[in-house]
Amino acid sequence: MKDLLLITPPFTQLNTPYPATAYLKGFLNTKSISSFQMDLGIEVILELFSKESLQYLFIYAEENDRINTENSERIYALREEYLNTIEGVISFLQGKNQTFARQICSESFLPEAARFEQVDDLDWAFGAMGMQDRGKHLATLYLEDISDFIIECIDENFGFSRYAERLGQSANAFDELYTQLQAPLTYIDKITIKILEQRLKIHKPKLVCISVPFPGNLYSAFRCAQFIKTNYPAIKVSMGGGFPNTELRTVKDVRVFDFFDYITLDDGELPIALLTSNILNPKPENPDFNIFKRTFLKENGEVVYNDSSIQNDFPQSQLGTPDYIDLLLDQYISVIEIANPMHSLWSDGRWNKLTMAHGCYWGKCTFCDISLDYIKRYEPLTAKLLVDRVEELIAQTGERGFHFVDEAAPPALMREMAIEIIRRKLTITWWTNIRFEKSFTADLCTLLKASGCIAVSGGLEVASDRLLALIDKGVTVEQVAAVTRNFTETGIMVHSYLMYGYPSQTVQETIDSLEMVRQMFELGIIQSGFWHQFALTAHSPVGLNPSEYGITPNYKSISFANNDVMFKDKTGIDHEQFSFGLKKSLFNFMHGIGFDMPLQEWFEFKIPKTKIAHDFIINSLENEPMLVTRPTAKIVWLGGTPLVSFQAKTKKGVTRERAQLTFFTKRESFDITTEREKAEWLIHILEQLKIGAEPLLTYAQIKADYETHFEDFELFWVSKPINTLREQGLLVL
Repeated sequence: MKDLLLITPPFTQLNTPYPATAYLKGFLNTKSISSFQMDLGIEVILELFSKESLQYLFIYAEENDRINTENSERIYALREEYLNTIEGVISFLQGKNQTFARQICSESFLPEAARFEQVDDLDWAFGAMGMQDRGKHLATLYLEDISDFIIECIDENFGFSRYAERLGQSANAFDELYTQLQAPLTYIDKITIKILEQRLKIHKPKLVCISVPFPGNLYSAFRCAQFIKTNYPAIKVSMGGGFPNTELRTVKDVRVFDFFDYITLDDGELPIALLTSNILNPKPENPDFNIFKRTFLKENGEVVYNDSSIQNDFPQSQLGTPDYIDLLLDQYISVIEIANPMHSLWSDGRWNKLTMAHGCYWGKCTFCDISLDYIKRYEPLTAKLLVDRVEELIAQTGERGFHFVDEAAPPALMREMAIEIIRRKLTITWWTNIRFEKSFTADLCTLLKASGCIAVSGGLEVASDRLLALIDKGVTVEQVAAVTRNFTETGIMVHSYLMYGYPSQTVQETIDSLEMVRQMFELGIIQSGFWHQFALTAHSPVGLNPSEYGITPNYKSISFANNDVMFKDKTGIDHEQFSFGLKKSLFNFMHGIGFDMPLQEWFEFKIPKTKIAHDFIINSLENEPMLVTRPTAKIVWLGGTPLVSFQAKTKKGVTRERAQLTFFTKRESFDITTEREKAEWLIHILEQLKIGAEPLLTYAQIKADYETHFEDFELFWVSKPINTLREQGLLVL
């Protein structure tokens, strides 16, 4: 038996668990509250994409006359081929049958339907040796073909990372979702409920906590809650997660609480701790009796919001390490939808999820929900505690890949975390989301790379300095270019979030923004990107003060979800018309083609010519100002100890001894030559600059030490030997 059952409903990711339940379980462990967690998404997918289920789906579609398209007819005709290959494909994507890649990549092995029409030159995309990735890509297309069949013939609401998403999007009223919940269970519902009931019978929880991160999880969450309330009325059911945190802050419809006993907002640890106390010990002498934190519930037939607890949220340092036990970590599916190494990070491989800091250290972007707790309350961890948690998760899961899921990872903490990782001699792979701010110097990027960072994603948003200032992004296009160049040149991939349709944005600015993006891709300083149209949210500065941004919101009566708001822009521009051209051009840029095409070629309607000079980005990179080394800057040496040889040279009767220092990197070796005395000092100081030889020395300390032996450290600092070392791992941080 377990006190709590923690559930992620279908569907989020195929390749790795969504971390909310793991975070909560880690906290519950610190309070000795027993719990079991499950990711219904992956469990339902594995049953749905099994030979037995496919057999049923083909029979059902044929008997109910659902096969009405050319694509579904083809898949049905090839049903035996799908039934014969499905188990092998799933096993391969789980990493259990790697040699199967050669079969998948051979011609005429997998049945092919509409999704394979997009396959062009796989040798170009994956290379001659990219057998595993090529196989994953083809297997992904195969699964997407089956998914299309399910959508066309079985359940129109199906999606790998979302289910019935439209029912949760901008659902100002509960009516449509409520009506859908009165309908008979779908086939996918039946699978979901069957697995859920098995866990309920085994663990007999007192409280079921359902985490709903996205609109695409909402319908299944309600289906699970509906089943529990109907069949296990003694069990209490609570909803938390990203969706209620942003969308249900003003929920009024009392029918919602026919399904859920509680809806909690923002960080779930304290609300769940209080709920658990009330449910396990519902007595007046309990000090938590009827005391709640940020919790909606039904009392006397009405929805009430109870925030009666005066207790502060637990500090991040007291929340414990996320605990992934119970989850089927060896059964997740790695897929590759498009041949792009950055995009594959989201869907390929198992990642342990961690957070460096609660909230966003910047917290100013006007399109963002900065008024909400998950962003506005900034609280970073210490680097030591963060890396402690990294080591705990490696021991628990056996995985050394980490995705830090911060809103924007703080550069200073990233630096300290990288130093701590190197100090402990850990070998991990990690990536995160950042702001493209000037703190990310070439040296900091080199340090991050040395600690295992392979990729970053960040918001360039609208590549226009006027609009970036209006967004209060705190960066300029030139600055973004410099930072992305710094990351790229150290071997860290860069993904950029791009925006169009921001209030007051003109057509000219949209085209100029595309030209900026084109130049960045052509220079190779960005490897991946995604355009999304601006969406007005109720909790952002634009949503809270729409008149200041020249828009007129179309508010509706709210009884259920409240986040996305329809609006009219004073410009009157139809920004939606740019969507296809922007995304088509970006797809080509990511594949290294189309740079020489006029921007007009991407659009089927007339656009203005760009006003951005064709060499704007490269000129901005070449014109970067020289940075002066701060006295307090930490100096770090990532290299090793050199081999030393001495040689004496006599000139005009004067003999001078010089030293040649030979350094070995992982790929090559290099030499520097200087006077013997300076070489001996340099060898000594480099040993002190290695991470682990604490404390790290500052520029001022090194300068002072040098000048006790020699003169003019500034001249030595810009000498050829130091410049060579700077290129090979002598970092200023």
